[in-house]
Amino acid sequence: MPPTLASLVQHSALKLTVRAGEERLDTPVRWAHVSELADPVPYLDGGELLLVTAMTLDAQDPDTMRRYVRRLDAAGVVGLGFAIGVFYDDIPDALLDAARDEGFPLLAVPRRTPFLAISKAVSAAIAADQYRAVTAGFEVQRELTRAALADGPNAVVARLAAHVNGWAALYDASGAVVAASPEWAVRRAGRLTADLERLRERSAPASTIAADTGDDRVELQSLGTGRRVRGALAVGTAAALGTAERYAVHSAIALLTLSTERSRSLQHAEQRLGAAVLRMLLSGEPDHARAVASDLYGTLLDAPFRLLLAEPSSPGDDAEPPLPALAEALDAAASRAGETLIAVPDSDSRLVVLAADGGAVVADCIARYSAQDADDAGVVIGLSAPTGPIAAAGAYKQSEQALSVARRRGRALVEHEDLAAGSIVPLLADEAVRAFADGTLRPLYAHDATGRGDLVASLRAWLSRHGQWDAAAADLGVHRHTLRYRMRRVEEILGRSLDDPDVRMELWLALKTTAGPTGD
Repeated sequence: MPPTLASLVQHSALKLTVRAGEERLDTPVRWAHVSELADPVPYLDGGELLLVTAMTLDAQDPDTMRRYVRRLDAAGVVGLGFAIGVFYDDIPDALLDAARDEGFPLLAVPRRTPFLAISKAVSAAIAADQYRAVTAGFEVQRELTRAALADGPNAVVARLAAHVNGWAALYDASGAVVAASPEWAVRRAGRLTADLERLRERSAPASTIAADTGDDRVELQSLGTGRRVRGALAVGTAAALGTAERYAVHSAIALLTLSTERSRSLQHAEQRLGAAVLRMLLSGEPDHARAVASDLYGTLLDAPFRLLLAEPSSPGDDAEPPLPALAEALDAAASRAGETLIAVPDSDSRLVVLAADGGAVVADCIARYSAQDADDAGVVIGLSAPTGPIAAAGAYKQSEQALSVARRRGRALVEHEDLAAGSIVPLLADEAVRAFADGTLRPLYAHDATGRGDLVASLRAWLSRHGQWDAAAADLGVHRHTLRYRMRRVEEILGRSLDDPDVRMELWLALKTTAGPTGD
């Protein structure tokens, strides 16, 4: 505890006596300062015990003393020590009344007690308090270190919450709560999303006071040693952290950073191993891939998995590269669910991810990106159908096809299963395909524009009826001979035979393309 007015009064060598403000003696004293100025406030910080002899004060004027005491109180001065027997034999009534009216602590300092003795006592008490805080901080550091080695980050968070007499929460790189203590703190920590976003925009290490209005004071500290924030720690207390609590928080930050920040060499080694496993799978060597992976990836290669290919939606030097951010988000989802995954940068502009089918990684990716536009998400993702190690090469091709369609459609994510289950017509929404369709059908549209027949509609009706003259003529409301004449004109104008199934297929696709995906 820092020194207080009460502890100074109880100091046997100082012989101080309380003359006013008895109810405020528990106020901490930050320093003892001597000033004979009529207005010392501009030179004070607050928290001082002011020592005076009243050499320049009109201590017997009630109005002057009333203003003097009020100004000291408003400036945060914790009390006034008045020297007896220097210029006044006792504290003047005007000063005594003013202090009592304001409830302002007023101490009588006997002549045999020099101000220097009071300053030394305050300084010694402050130094002793700081020493106790440092000693307690080292003990907390040892305790937190033992907890980290024995039980991991969850234990560190729990011990920290107990030491600060409040609550604490640990977030991963995506902003999700991974540990909190006490249990009720999970909901409190979940309300700090906006504050976390602001913290993540700054390079680590960084800290901020949460703007969230609540009954507690919340400090947020980023975790990480590089430019990218790897996680965050929230600490909620009823008041500002003291010295000992601050030591505890700093120790927890160091330990949690070590637990969340893997070394670059280890990351590179894991990526090289993952790349080797992936190459073996794509080369049709699943047994070798399992042998290399050993127990590192658990049962990932034994159960159905999905391959994910991701690329930036647009080239350029982004302030926040999208592929590393995507890899971290998927890794965080895997960590929360206790899953394993293989994430390998295939090149500077492509990320390959192998994740369990039906797991949290795939679910998180679909939930995050399936409804987004590519430009908004910053990435384009193709997701294969579920597969096994033997068919990994086919799954890679599926993800490439889905990635190509996603880029063409401007979507952030496309699943190959959606392509296989849907119509081929949406795949024709390509400029090259539309140009082919327009070029193929332009002569027919030009003919119809002269008013000499409706060849386009007739061709569409005939093809939709698989060449059945009567049914197609009935759809058009014309005689079948009229329809036969129109089809001969189509052949003459296009210079192609409708007896050729390839010609009929190309014309049908051209009609579907120009009519749009939902056209007839």
